Amino acid sequence: MQLIHLMLLLFFILAPTTISQTLLQVTQNDGLNEPKPPNLMYCESWRLAVETNNAGDWHKIPHRCTDLVKEYVNGQQYITDSKVVARHAQAYAKTIVVAKDGKDVWIFDVDETLISNIQHYAIDGYRSKVDNESAFEKWALSAKAPALPWSLWLYKKLQGLGFHLVLLTGRKETHRNSTEQNLISAGYHSWKTLILRNSTETGKTAQEYKASKRAELVGKGYRIHGNSGDQWSDLLGWPEAKRSFKIPNPMYHIP
Repeated sequence: MQLIHLMLLLFFILAPTTISQTLLQVTQNDGLNEPKPPNLMYCESWRLAVETNNAGDWHKIPHRCTDLVKEYVNGQQYITDSKVVARHAQAYAKTIVVAKDGKDVWIFDVDETLISNIQHYAIDGYRSKVDNESAFEKWALSAKAPALPWSLWLYKKLQGLGFHLVLLTGRKETHRNSTEQNLISAGYHSWKTLILRNSTETGKTAQEYKASKRAELVGKGYRIHGNSGDQWSDLLGWPEAKRSFKIPNPMYHIP
């Protein structure tokens, strides 16, 4: 009888350890811990460097990263990343007491911020090839770019909070009609002003041009609380918004 009790005691002591070791072996062998391919690891790190502005002035996607960029911009992760940015922006906007003088402003870039040109860039390998400016101008004139869903969500939330929305784009003034048509068809409306680049500003970098336009707004007494853009050049340069929100874009870089 004592022997039976001793055997039962040993079973209850040793069984959990044996089961845990078995589960550990199953977990280690289920494929989840297998190392990622070197190209995938490099490209994920490269995309992080782009988003954190560590990549500097880069000109096109590394050829070996084309598939990753394609999967990213067409996949759920891109939508989720954009959602997180929009949610953070809304949370910040809700902390602001919007005055009744019409001077509280939020700035939005247009391309890859309010609307998506993925359909166009897919033709050129998601910008893994040299950019074709004339082809993009033809695409812009078609006014077919769809809204980025979480940007449209944020846009409407900010309108509801009483912000005046300023759209500041590097598109040329000659594209005003098609840009307005595209924005309206994508669901955007009632913006305060749409600022496009005129012929005298073609020599400026995007950062110089957009900073100068923000300075004009501040000079008119506007308070720039937020700024949303897919390029660091949309956000940097004096004067900056009180908070800036970077929307992911691993397809191209504009200085």
